Amino acid sequence: MSTENPIPSAKSEAASTDPADRIIHYHIRTKHQFNRYARSSGFLDWANQPDPFRRFEGAQLLPLPLLKPDKEPLSPTYAAIYEREAVACQPVSLSTLSRFFEFALALSAWKKAGESEWALRSNPSSGNLHPTEGYVVIPKIDGLDLKPGLFHYAPKEHGLEWRAEFPAEHVARLLAPFPADAFLFGLTSVHWREAWKYGERAFRYCNHDVGHAIGSARIAAATLGWNIALLDGVDQDTVAMLLGTDRKDDFGEAEPEHPDCLAVIWPSGEVRGEQRMVPLFLDRAIVKELAGATWHGKANRLSQEHGVHWDIIDEVAEASWQLAGDERNVLFQSPRVTPHPVPLAPHGPLAGQIIRQRRSAVSFDGKTSISASAFFHMMQQVLPRVERPQLDRPMPWDVWPYDPTIHLLIFVHRVDGLTPGLYCLVRDPKKLTFIQQAVNPELTWTLVPECPDDLPLYWLLEGDARKLAVQVSCHQDIAGDSAFSFGMLAEFEGTLRERGAWWYPRMFWEAGLLGQVLYLEAEVAGVRATGIGCFFDDPVHEIIGVKALAMQSLYHFTIGGPVEDRRLQMLPPYDHLRPQL
Repeated sequence: MSTENPIPSAKSEAASTDPADRIIHYHIRTKHQFNRYARSSGFLDWANQPDPFRRFEGAQLLPLPLLKPDKEPLSPTYAAIYEREAVACQPVSLSTLSRFFEFALALSAWKKAGESEWALRSNPSSGNLHPTEGYVVIPKIDGLDLKPGLFHYAPKEHGLEWRAEFPAEHVARLLAPFPADAFLFGLTSVHWREAWKYGERAFRYCNHDVGHAIGSARIAAATLGWNIALLDGVDQDTVAMLLGTDRKDDFGEAEPEHPDCLAVIWPSGEVRGEQRMVPLFLDRAIVKELAGATWHGKANRLSQEHGVHWDIIDEVAEASWQLAGDERNVLFQSPRVTPHPVPLAPHGPLAGQIIRQRRSAVSFDGKTSISASAFFHMMQQVLPRVERPQLDRPMPWDVWPYDPTIHLLIFVHRVDGLTPGLYCLVRDPKKLTFIQQAVNPELTWTLVPECPDDLPLYWLLEGDARKLAVQVSCHQDIAGDSAFSFGMLAEFEGTLRERGAWWYPRMFWEAGLLGQVLYLEAEVAGVRATGIGCFFDDPVHEIIGVKALAMQSLYHFTIGGPVEDRRLQMLPPYDHLRPQL
C-alpha cells in the first residue's frame, strides 16, 4: 500500500494559496506511477521540435577563439582540479573565456545517423533538449578585449552575443565587493524545450539541467584556477532584470526564458593569504541602473507551433519564485603560497580529455563490474564535507552555499568485494537520524566495514536488486545492466516548509550537480554514466518505506560498462566553423 498522499483534487489545489502547498501539488501530480505516467502529449510533434540554439537577431556576435587541446591555456590533469592550489591561476582573457565556455556549455561532438545530425554538449541535458542558456556580465578587465556588458553564449557559433551595453563605471560599482577581475555568470531555462517532449514533468528536468550546468561551469573554472560562488542571495526579479529575461519586447512571440541563477567567478590569484568576505548578493539599485542601458537583439522563435500549453509549469515556476534576497557573505582566503605552476598530480588523464569525452550511456553490457576502491572514491567525491566553511569545501561543492539535502539510495549490482543489495550514502552525517526516522524502522543500518572511515555508507538490505532497479526506473534495462544505480532522495516537505517554496528548484540543482561529478568520475574509472529522469516515484519510496513526504526521489542515475551504438558516426564539434582546406 502506498505511503504517499493522493493527488490533491482541483478543488483543494484552488483553495490553497500557500506556495509550498502548490509545489507539493505539482510534485505529486507529476509523479510516474505503475498505472499511469505524468501527463504529456503522448507523441512527439517532430515538425515543431524546438530549435536547440537560441540567438538574438540584431545582437553583435563576437566569436571566441577555437582552441585546440594543445594550445594555451592547457588543461591540468583531472586529479589536479580537486587539489586546492594545484592549478595555476589564469588571467581573464578571450582565450581563457573560450576555454571556460568550451568546458562548461559548448558543443562536444556531433552525432550522425543517416541524414540526421545532432549536437552533444559539455553540459548534459534531459533528452538532449538543452533548455539551459548561459550569460556573462563582463566588466572592464585589463587584457580582455571585450566592452563591458551582458553577453549571451551561443554554443553553435562558440561566440558571445552582445545583449546590453553596460557603462563601465556601473559594472565596476556592482562588482566592487568581489575579488579583482570578477565577472558574473547566469543561467536561464526555456521550459518549452523540455515540455515539448516531457509535458508537465518538464520543470523537474529543466532544473536537473541547471544543476548539471552549475557543475560543468564550476569544473570548467577549476581547470583555469578560478573560483565560483552561487549568488543565491539575489532575488529572482533582480536575476531577471540583469539577464534581460523580463524584457518582453525582446522576446515577442519567442519562447520566454526563466531566470534561474547567478554566480560570481573570479581568478584566485590575489595577495597571498589575504582574507575577505565575498557577498552572495548584488546591489539591486545598481542592477536597476544597468537595466536602463542600451539593449540589442530579438530572441529567435524556437517552434512555430506549441500544441499543448502546460499551465502547471507556469504555476510551479511562479510558486517557486524567489521573492526576497538574502544579504549573506562567505569568507574567502586566497592561497597562502603561489599556485603550483605544474599540477601536483602530474600523472593521469587531463581534465579537458575527460570533459570532452563525457557521453551519456544509452546501454550497458550487464557484465562490467568496478572495483570497490573505485566505487568508494566516487562516493567520496560527492561528499561536500559540511564541517568546513563553504569556500574551503572540496571542488565543486564550494560553489554550493548550503548543506546537502540529497542522499543516495544505491542499488549495488556489480561492485567487486561488495555484497549486492541496497545501500544508502548519507551525504551529511548530521542527517542520519532524520533519514532513519523517515523510513522503515526495520531496515538494517550497518556501516560498510570495507569502506574508508570517513565515508558514511550504510548497508540496508542484501540481495539481487537488478530486477527491482529496472522495474522502478520505468522498466529501463540500463538500471539493472549497470554496475550500480541509485535514486537521489531529497529531504522534501520539511525543507519546503522551513526554507520556502523557492527551494524546490534547488533540490534538483543539487541533484544535477551531484550527477555532473559522477558523470566525469565514471569516465575516469573507465566506465560510463547516464541520468535517468523516468522512474516510478512512489514505488521507489515504498522500497524503504518512506513516510509521507519526508523524503522524495528526484533523479536516478546509473554507472556501468557501456555498449556503443556502432551505427552512429561521431563528428568533431566545430568543424563547421573551421576554414575548409
